[in-house]
Amino acid sequence: MTSALQAIVFDFDGVIADSEPLHLKAYQQALAGEGLRLEREEYFARYLGYDDVGMLQALARDRRLAWTDRDITALVTRKGMKLQAMLEGDEVLFPGAADFVRAAAAAVPIAIASGALRHEIVQIVNAAGLGGLFAAIVASGDTPQSKPSPAPYLLAFERMQEAAGRPLDRQRCVAIEDSVWGLESAREAGLRCVGVTTSYPAAELTGAELVVGGLDALSLPMLEDLVK
Repeated sequence: MTSALQAIVFDFDGVIADSEPLHLKAYQQALAGEGLRLEREEYFARYLGYDDVGMLQALARDRRLAWTDRDITALVTRKGMKLQAMLEGDEVLFPGAADFVRAAAAAVPIAIASGALRHEIVQIVNAAGLGGLFAAIVASGDTPQSKPSPAPYLLAFERMQEAAGRPLDRQRCVAIEDSVWGLESAREAGLRCVGVTTSYPAAELTGAELVVGGLDALSLPMLEDLVK
């Protein structure tokens, strides 16, 4: 029987890795050096969908901070160092994530489209023994625009198509996301959309055609049914 499902693209933070709380803590520690506070509610409501540069640019706009590009680069570096220290040696994958990724990779080409830094993604997937399973990893800085632009998902799709060695139908490829920004990015790229409620309730995941609690509640037959 021919599979209807042709490929899967995963967001990373909030889908595979339970690292959003660690990102928030790293931002809070980096911003404390500037005398700034960032509350959890504000971060999840306004900034979770951005990569590091986009998040700090948005924060500067919202708070009317006169940060230069050099200031933002320095803060990104500081935040990255704080996060790296927290990631080392910690198990940060969601329950069932590794099993689902392995099952998916055995069935179809898979990729990651994320606003996280590449070395952060690679460190976590390698520690979990998943590093060789992804046909492509699209990370922060790999596209001119980050989510909610479709650029990250478009690039991930192109690279998966190259890995597959044949044309793929975007309407038979699934993106798995935890935020409305990510879902917008995937939808605008022409992919089918699954939302996971690890960061936001189902009612806020507008644009998702299927919503589940996490990868441990998702199956390949469910994705097959979605794309038929």
